[in-house]
Amino acid sequence: MGGCAPHVTDGPPAPLRRRPPRLSLWTVLQGVLSASLLLLFLLPIYALFSEAPFPRVVAALQNPQVWASIWLTFYASGIALLAAAVFGIPLGYLLARRSFRGRAVVESLVALPVVVPHLLVGFGLFLLFVPGTPLHHVTVALGLPVYDTLLGVVLVLVFVSAPYTVLASDLSFRAVDGRMIEAARSLGAGGPDAFVTVTLPIALRGIVAGLLLSWARAVSEIGGLLILAWVVYPSGLYSGPVSTTISVYIYNLVQLGDLQDAAAVSSIFLLIAFGLFLAVRLGERYGRLPWGRGELLP
Repeated sequence: MGGCAPHVTDGPPAPLRRRPPRLSLWTVLQGVLSASLLLLFLLPIYALFSEAPFPRVVAALQNPQVWASIWLTFYASGIALLAAAVFGIPLGYLLARRSFRGRAVVESLVALPVVVPHLLVGFGLFLLFVPGTPLHHVTVALGLPVYDTLLGVVLVLVFVSAPYTVLASDLSFRAVDGRMIEAARSLGAGGPDAFVTVTLPIALRGIVAGLLLSWARAVSEIGGLLILAWVVYPSGLYSGPVSTTISVYIYNLVQLGDLQDAAAVSSIFLLIAFGLFLAVRLGERYGRLPWGRGELLP
């Protein structure tokens, strides 16, 4: 009895076609919300660039006052960053590793500059160093006047930015496993040695992240400066021309109604800031920095 021969195909079976995944409502909602926030970031930047005619940008690039303001901003924020590291990291370690009476008060005091309006910071420092006060006499006698000087700028920047270093240091030191510190001490390391060889290296990335936030906050400050150091005259560590920080410089242009020049200077500073962040990203990608991509900055 004859039968039909089985059909034999040559080659491997055709792969099954997968249907593209369907977008869920949750995914669409994430996309819409994310795009809305990105638009909030991008549209003001677009408005600044569109309001700045190219000739005005070129003129701003050739204006020595603009570069003096940019240099003063980075110079003062660099000093403030150094002060935040010198004074903020030990305070963060104290809060993380020591229990003492009044600790909650100290923690609240550290967080206070983050939430108060920064005009209050400038006003408070102004009252502290106003002519006739004891601190005014002391600073003048030492040759370190505060009002409308680099020192006044730095004091404001430290006040508003150092809390980020303190808070980041506190969290980073808390994350260090105490057993590792005890193991180092059991091997003969004293308190300072254990801190330098164990605690600090482990907490370093979080501390650096806090320092970057402090620097970014210092660069963008304006509120306190409008009261204490609206103009910066040469004195002490600053021997440059009479100038202002870049935020105050742009504010003055807006107050004068010179919107195109204000937009031009803002565009230049935005490009500089973008270049710095891009350099950090490229440094992460190509291993030029002591941390990998996503380990420090998001």
